[in-house]
Amino acid sequence: MTRRIPVVSTLVVLIAAAIMVSLGIWQLHRKQWKEAEIAQFEQAQRSDVPVRWPASPAEYQGALYHLSKVDCAAVSGFSAIAGRSADGQQGWAELAHCTLPGGGAADVSLGWSKDFASPSWRGGPVTGWVAGSARGVRLIASPPQAGLAQLEKPDPANVSTTPMGHLSYAIQWFAFALTAVVIYLLALRKKWRD
Repeated sequence: MTRRIPVVSTLVVLIAAAIMVSLGIWQLHRKQWKEAEIAQFEQAQRSDVPVRWPASPAEYQGALYHLSKVDCAAVSGFSAIAGRSADGQQGWAELAHCTLPGGGAADVSLGWSKDFASPSWRGGPVTGWVAGSARGVRLIASPPQAGLAQLEKPDPANVSTTPMGHLSYAIQWFAFALTAVVIYLLALRKKWRD
């Protein structure tokens, strides 16, 4: 009795396993990229040399975690997002939406407050750290403005996906590939027995 291997189902399983392995390898590359990105951000945060405020989205990544300065010519509005004070208390990061001299806009996190209320602030020069935001980047004021408390310094360790997250994704893809092959081999073995 000859044991025939089904060609189509074998190819499907092998192709699926190869795709899963390649996704695992891609996650390992993402892990290395994320480690390099965090190292770059940590180096930027240790630097005391300010960078020019990023004028376009192409400049956002290179400015993150650096010191910078914004001259808020006019305040077009205020909003607040969840924030943490420099001493670790939960509350609100009070944001001013600024118009810059010569055009352009910037969001400035003026400081921390326990209450959700728009501060009284008319603009002016502000220094601080460049941090990511839903709208691109924002300046976290240091020193704080408008009588608010200091917000915590942006921390590169708080990026959305950590290197260990990418490693766990890679392990999952490799496990999925192994599981698919093992299940297929067990099914094939059962078919051959019957």
